[in-house]
Amino acid sequence: MKSVLALPTSTVSRNALVLLAAVAGGAALYWLRDILTPLAMAIFLLIMIDGIKRFVADNTVLSDRMAGVAAVVLVILGFFASIAIIVNGAAGFFGEASGVSTRLGPRIDQVIRDLADLFGIASPPTAMDLIGDVDLRSYVADFALQVQNVASGAFFVLVYLGFLIAAQAGFQRKIVGMFPVRETRHEARAVFQRIRSGVEGYLWVQAVTGIMICAVAWVLMRAVGLQNAEFWTFVIFVVGFIPILGGAVAGLAPPMFALVQFESYWQALILLIGLQTVLFVVGNWIQPRMQGDNQNIDPVVVLLSLALWGKLWGVIGMFLSTPLAVLMMAILAEFKGSRWIAILMSGDGEPYPETDEAPARKRPSPRVNAPQADPDVSET
Repeated sequence: MKSVLALPTSTVSRNALVLLAAVAGGAALYWLRDILTPLAMAIFLLIMIDGIKRFVADNTVLSDRMAGVAAVVLVILGFFASIAIIVNGAAGFFGEASGVSTRLGPRIDQVIRDLADLFGIASPPTAMDLIGDVDLRSYVADFALQVQNVASGAFFVLVYLGFLIAAQAGFQRKIVGMFPVRETRHEARAVFQRIRSGVEGYLWVQAVTGIMICAVAWVLMRAVGLQNAEFWTFVIFVVGFIPILGGAVAGLAPPMFALVQFESYWQALILLIGLQTVLFVVGNWIQPRMQGDNQNIDPVVVLLSLALWGKLWGVIGMFLSTPLAVLMMAILAEFKGSRWIAILMSGDGEPYPETDEAPARKRPSPRVNAPQADPDVSET
C-alpha cells in the first residue's frame, strides 16, 4: 500500500494561518479601498519622485536637495496636468460624442450591411439585434463615475504625498532604530533597494514605451483627422500601464470611433493597422529589451493580479496591478518560508537576477563598537 505523505502539525497550522490571513487581508483591502487607493497612488508617486531626484542629481549640477525640489514640482505639475486632461478632455469628448451618437445606430447598421455584402450574407442583423440586451447606459455611467472618483481622489493623493515626503526626513533614524545591528540593517536596505528598483524599472519602461506609442498614435490620428486626438493620446498613455486590457483599448478604441466619425473606412483602417503595428513592435521587441530582468514575472501572475486588483480597487487597482505584483514577489522572495511563492510568481524561477542577489548575501564583518558610531545615523 502506498504511503501517504504526512505533514507536520506545525506546517499545517502555519499554512492555515497564512490562508486565513490572506482572506482577512483581501477583505480589509476591499472595505478600505477608499482610503488605501489614494495612499497607494501617493506611494508610487513618491517612488517616481525619488527616481527623478536621483536622475537629476546624477546628470545635472543641482544638489540633492534642489534635485528633490525639482522632482517634486515636476511630478506634481504632471499630476495636475493629467487630472486636467482627464476632466476637460472627457467633457469635450462626451460633448462631441453626443452629436455622433445620433447617427451611431445607423452607422453601425451600415457597417454590418457592408460586411454582410462582403461575405455574402443575405439578411444581416441590425445593431439593436446584437446589443439589444446590453445596457450601454450602465457602462457609460460606471465609466463616468470612475472618472469622477479619480478627479475627486486627487486631493487625498496629494495629502498623502505631502505626509510621505515629510516622513522621509526621519527614515534613516527609523531604520537604525528598527535594525540596530549593522549586518541586519544592511540586509534590510538591500531588500528595500531591490523592491524599489523593481517598481522603478517597471514604471520607467512603461513610461518610455508609452511615450513612443503615443507619439506615433498622435501623428496617425492627426493625419486622418480624428476628433479629440490629444485626449485619445493621453488615454493610450494611461491605459498602457494596464496589462492586456491597455493594449486592446489603445489599438481598437480610436479605429472604432473613426468608423463612426467618418463615412469611409480608410481612416479607421489606417488607424487599426498603424496602431497594431506600433503596439506589436514595442511590445515584442523594444519593451523586452528595456525591461531586462527588472520585471521577471510570470504572465499568468500578471493576468491574475489584473483580475484581483481590478476586483478590489477598480480602475486604480488595474492601473497598479503589475507594480503591486512586482512588489509582492520582491517581499515574498526575502523570507525562507514564502520564497517558493516568489519562485512560482517569477518568469524563470529566479525572482532576482544573479547580479542583484550577490550583494544581498554578502555579510560585512561584525563590529564590536556601539551603534552610536554608525555613519548611517550621521546621514540625517
